[in-house]
Amino acid sequence: MIIREIQSKSIITKSELPESEYCLNPYIGCSHGCIYCYARFMKRFTGHSEPWGDFVDIKMNAPELARNSVKKIKKAGGVVLIGSVTDAYQPIEKKYQLTRNVLIELLKEDIPISILTKSALVTRDIDLLSQFSCCSVGLTITTTDEKISQIFEPGASSTEKRIEALETLHSSKINTYIFIGPILPIYTNLSDIFFKTNKFIDSVWGEKLNTKYGALSRMESTLIKNKIDSVDKFSCLANDKDFWISIRKEFFNLASKYNLHVTGFYDH
Repeated sequence: MIIREIQSKSIITKSELPESEYCLNPYIGCSHGCIYCYARFMKRFTGHSEPWGDFVDIKMNAPELARNSVKKIKKAGGVVLIGSVTDAYQPIEKKYQLTRNVLIELLKEDIPISILTKSALVTRDIDLLSQFSCCSVGLTITTTDEKISQIFEPGASSTEKRIEALETLHSSKINTYIFIGPILPIYTNLSDIFFKTNKFIDSVWGEKLNTKYGALSRMESTLIKNKIDSVDKFSCLANDKDFWISIRKEFFNLASKYNLHVTGFYDH
């Protein structure tokens, strides 16, 4: 893993994502190395030649940049999404604590925040998160099959640890949600995910697998490399319109069954 300490010109940018007006990313790159990660497009802007997942740039002045922006954001209004193209709680956060220090700055003006992560480390900051008037924390869950999770999301917390984190956050009266995305044909058991998480969440997001920009071929290669014998079926379903219609229907039916609010469902 190539780690660089850098000075950044900005830390908070306008968001084009639903449910948030701003995005905040304390790091460039991510050591989770998720095979399907859409944030690979960031390399077009960062100038990195290393493979996505092999580098992380540390925005050393992130807390200062946040400090200089909070009053303007407070006046304009809006939610800040933390971790849109990086994971703010990836392992390097244990050492640098950029995310924690950024939260301290945002808390001074009680800026509404939303966090999305694949890391149980987020529970470390419950003492801060619980002080925000408006705070939601989401954990991405793609599969309850730990073997598949390790293959597709090698650097992230195990699914079991993520669900435990949801329980801990929820018991601390913090608004929680799951992001089931991308939904992986064969390997994403929606029924099992809803069953294991529904008691610890307030809402749910869903996302259809995006097969564009080489994502499908990367996943196929990874499955073959790991000697998973369902590659052909996975590939076939990934581009099957009827399959995705049925998945969408199942997703909304399960949300209704467990009386969970559906914030959105991304359909590429």
